[in-house]
Amino acid sequence: MPLIKSISGFRGTIGGRPGDNLTPQDIVECTAAFGQWVLNTTGNPNIVVGRDGRISGEIASALVVNTLRSMGISVVDLGLSTTPTVEIAVPLEKAGGGIILTASHNPKEWNALKLLNHKGEFISAKNGAEVLDLVTQKSVEYASVDKLGAYRQDGSYIKKHIAQILAHPLVDVQTVRAKGFKVVVDTINSTGALAVPPLLEALGCQCILVNGEITGHFAHNPEPLKEHLGQLATDVKFHKANLGIAVDPDVDRLVFMCEDGELFGEEYTLVAIADYVLSKHGGGNTVSNLSSTRALRDVTLKYGGEYFAAAVGEVNVVDKMKAVKAIIGGEGNGGIIVPELHYGRDALIGIALFLSHLAQSGKQISRLRKTYPDYHMAKSKIDRSPDINLEKIFAALREKYHREQINTEDGLKIDFEDGWVHLRPSNTEPIIRVYSESHSAVIAGNLAKKIMADIGEMK
Repeated sequence: MPLIKSISGFRGTIGGRPGDNLTPQDIVECTAAFGQWVLNTTGNPNIVVGRDGRISGEIASALVVNTLRSMGISVVDLGLSTTPTVEIAVPLEKAGGGIILTASHNPKEWNALKLLNHKGEFISAKNGAEVLDLVTQKSVEYASVDKLGAYRQDGSYIKKHIAQILAHPLVDVQTVRAKGFKVVVDTINSTGALAVPPLLEALGCQCILVNGEITGHFAHNPEPLKEHLGQLATDVKFHKANLGIAVDPDVDRLVFMCEDGELFGEEYTLVAIADYVLSKHGGGNTVSNLSSTRALRDVTLKYGGEYFAAAVGEVNVVDKMKAVKAIIGGEGNGGIIVPELHYGRDALIGIALFLSHLAQSGKQISRLRKTYPDYHMAKSKIDRSPDINLEKIFAALREKYHREQINTEDGLKIDFEDGWVHLRPSNTEPIIRVYSESHSAVIAGNLAKKIMADIGEMK
C-alpha cells in the first residue's frame, strides 16, 4: 500500500518499507519537517498533538511527540481526541501549529498526520509545499540536551469544545432539552465515543451508544455511508429512537438516520444545517465543494444569498468561505464548517445545530428531509493504476463533451442538461473519484457509468 505525501499531510498504511508505507522512519521524517516549518515561519516552539482511536495511534503519537521534543518544541498532548477539538485547542494554547493523527474515514490499517497552522486551520497548499521541500531536503535541526521541548498532557479540551458549542447563539439548548430526543449513536470504536455522548447529554438527549469501545478495531467500514450503517438503522428502529447519528473516526464527518431507519442523506447534513443558519441570519453566502449537491445552492437562493463552489478539500472550502464571507459551508460528505466557532469541519457543532433545527421545526426527521430539493447522487471510484494517464484522459473527455459546460478547477466536472459528473484524483487514496448527480437516481447512475465506460476505452 502507498505512502502519500501531499500538501494536505502525510497518509499511508502501517508497516512495510520506509518510503512505501507509513513506517516509524517516515513518521519521524515528516514530523521533523513540519516542526522545522513551524519554527521557521512562526518562531513559536509549541505544538498541539491529538489522535483518534486507531490501533497504531499510540505508537504514532509517541513518535510524533518525541520527535518534536527532540527539536526543542514543547508539546501539549490531548491524547485521544477529535480533529475539530485539536483545531480549537491550537489557538487557545497559543501554539505555533498542530498535528492530528488520523486517517479519517480510511480503514484501520491506515494512519496519517494532518497538519494545522497557528490558527488551528489546515495549512495552505503553499505551506504544504514548503513542508514537502523540507522533507526532501532533510533540512532539520535538532536541539541540544539542555534545550529539549517540554511535555504536558491535557485531556480537558473535549469538555471545553462542548462548552463553546453550547454557548453558540444558534444552539437552542432549551428547546432541544424540552424535546428529550432519543438518539442512537455509532462512533465506530473511535473517539466520537468521548465527545458525542456528553454533548447529547448536555442537550438533554437520551443517548444509546453502539460501537463505543475505543479499540480502533472498526465494527464496519468507517466511512459513514448508507451501505455501512445497517446496524445503526436496525438499532434506531428497535429502540424507537427519534434519530440516529454516525460520525467518522476523527469526528469531522456527520450523517443522520431518520426514525424509520432510512438515511437522511450525507449530502443533506450540510443542506439542513445551512437552512437553519440562513433562516436565523436572514440569508447569507454559502460554500461547498464541486462534488456536493445542488440542493445547497437552492436553499441559499431561497434566502437571497449567493452560493459558491470550491475545489474539493477542506482548506479550499475555507479559503473560498473567507473570500466570499460565507456564514456556513462545508462538504457534501457530511462536513460542516461554522466560522462563528472555527474554520474547520466539526461534527459536534453540526449535531447541536441540527438538533436545534429539528426541535424548532416540530417535525419528525423524515418529514424534515422531505422539505428539501430531492437530488440523487451516485459515488463511484476507479483504481488509479500507474498506467492511467489522467491528463490524457481528461483532455479526451473535454474534447468529447466540448458542447457541455466544463469546469477544470478541480479535476474535471461536466454539467449536462439532466445532471453533472465530477472526476478527480483523491487526495487520500490511490483512486479516481467519480461523482454524479441528477433529479433521478437512475440518471445519476447512468451518467457515472457512461463516463467510466469512456475512461475504460481511453486507457
